Amino acid sequence: MSQADLTPMNRALALAEEAAAQGEAPVGAVVMEGEVVLAAERNRMKALNDPTAHAEMLAIRAALARRGTGRLDGCDLYVTLEPCAMCAGAIAHTRLRRVYFAAEDTKAGAVENGVRLFEQPTCHHQPEVIGGIGAERAEAMLKQFFVGLRRS
Repeated sequence: MSQADLTPMNRALALAEEAAAQGEAPVGAVVMEGEVVLAAERNRMKALNDPTAHAEMLAIRAALARRGTGRLDGCDLYVTLEPCAMCAGAIAHTRLRRVYFAAEDTKAGAVENGVRLFEQPTCHHQPEVIGGIGAERAEAMLKQFFVGLRRS
């Protein structure tokens, strides 16, 4: 991949591929502050024996540590799959400015599907949400991964 191809979403998609190669659900996430990558992570639930080790949660934690603050206002999250309720809650609490996601998650997504957390009147913060960037590649990875699981 050339330097020009390393957009934040392409980085997230590459991390998703790494996750799949390690037997994890193929999800990657990148937190950006302007043009600076604050954090880039992939799913590590199996590796860490931690059901909260979603790519978004790990990237948010790493970005907070790097920034040295409890907020990520002015920062953007790029993730290859629509965030679940847990991750959407963390996004709201850390005040991320914008969320870009690739593939929709009609089963467990909580942004444009399911509970639509950011639309709830009790939600602390509502980031701008832009879906569908890199969706085809992310969906193909997810389908391939889960077909492989069913064969096992």
